Amino acid sequence: MSSDKNTALVDRIAAGDTRAVARAISKVEDVSKDASQLMKKIFPLTGKGLIVGITGAPGAGKSSLVDKLAQHYRQEGERVGIVAVDPSSPFSGGAILGDRIRMQTLGLDQGVFIRSMATRGNLGGLARTTVDAVSILDAAGYSKIIIETVGVGQDEVEVVKAADVSVVVLVPGMGDDIQAIKAGIMEIGDVFVINKADRDGVNSTEKELEALLSLATREDGWHPPIVKTIATENKGIQELAAAIEAYRGFFSQAKSGDGRRRAIARWRILELLRERLVLQTLEADSASEKLDRLAGEVASRQRDPYSAVEELMKGGQ
Repeated sequence: MSSDKNTALVDRIAAGDTRAVARAISKVEDVSKDASQLMKKIFPLTGKGLIVGITGAPGAGKSSLVDKLAQHYRQEGERVGIVAVDPSSPFSGGAILGDRIRMQTLGLDQGVFIRSMATRGNLGGLARTTVDAVSILDAAGYSKIIIETVGVGQDEVEVVKAADVSVVVLVPGMGDDIQAIKAGIMEIGDVFVINKADRDGVNSTEKELEALLSLATREDGWHPPIVKTIATENKGIQELAAAIEAYRGFFSQAKSGDGRRRAIARWRILELLRERLVLQTLEADSASEKLDRLAGEVASRQRDPYSAVEELMKGGQ
């Protein structure tokens, strides 16, 4: 029965029904029993939309940038999906507040779909559920899908890996910030944005960024452009859209594009495998009681966590 229901839901998604899209995203977020069956049916409908990942330090003005970029795409007649990822907590208010501001402009537009996602304390899986949400939007015919992340931690790096184009947002006067994020983010940035470019220090930030980018060699031979924007005044948005499109064109021509696609596919399989194995282990008979008992033993140092995992895995097989 649920298979028939899923087929009907997928048909509604393919027709661009926003309520069906919202329902499907809730299913994958709550890891409901038939979510994987649903995603199997969704997958063949994907691969048409452009997925843009936007990341950067808190306070860089990412939300304003996303809003203006979405408005730009709407003026071009494109349907836009926005997934705002808040890995910290569903109670932090960050995602909710961001949505309220957006509701005033984009929220009333039928051609824009906005969804906030938080970990909700589940077993990791934020990156995986976000990628599934993006697939659902892709299947529903949203031609531009923007993933906006709140910070620059491991979760964000994972999420942005799944984007076709990764945009890293910086602001002037955050030299330490560039140093702090260069390890993870520098490698994944396809386009760099210096937002709030009317502030002091914009030139030195640009020089520092250029110096760091000159040290990094990319396998695909792409030289990430630096775009200066003032999102609140709608300045530089067209240039940003052009830079995103330039990388899309380069990526579709480059042989290394296949390598990146394969790496993303491999990462998706491993994410699903991890999640499935953990659930399988915990669904075994009396696994919950066993987990509580083992946690007590590890906490009181009667047992090490490694042998506790081994015992749990024996039960899950």
